[in-house]
Amino acid sequence: VQLQASGGGLVQAGSSLTLSCAASGRTFSPNAMGWFRQAPGKEREFVAAISWNGVSTDYADAVKGRLTISRDYAKDKDTVSLQMNSLKPEDTATYYCAQAPTMRELRVPNGVDYWGQGTQVTVSS
Repeated sequence: VQLQASGGGLVQAGSSLTLSCAASGRTFSPNAMGWFRQAPGKEREFVAAISWNGVSTDYADAVKGRLTISRDYAKDKDTVSLQMNSLKPEDTATYYCAQAPTMRELRVPNGVDYWGQGTQVTVSS
């Protein structure tokens, strides 16, 4: 499985940004996908997750109400998006797309089976 993330950039506080992650070579069993982020000098932390069919979602407390995760899961494609609104300087980090067997496992880095390459989000004040 390969995860290709895109959509990062430099924005001002209060702006919006959308990240996307395309999965290729995917497994045929249901899985959860989501996002982590890592700021300089800090540990990688969970941001959001979504179930294989998009019905269930999970968010870190720090982003609830501002970020929305969605998924387009079909026979020939699997894409996860993260709509980021009302961005704050503390959202500045490298964002990583991730895939795990379940949403519970996707809550921690050790539960992730596959990682994307990371995309940088910088929010200026």
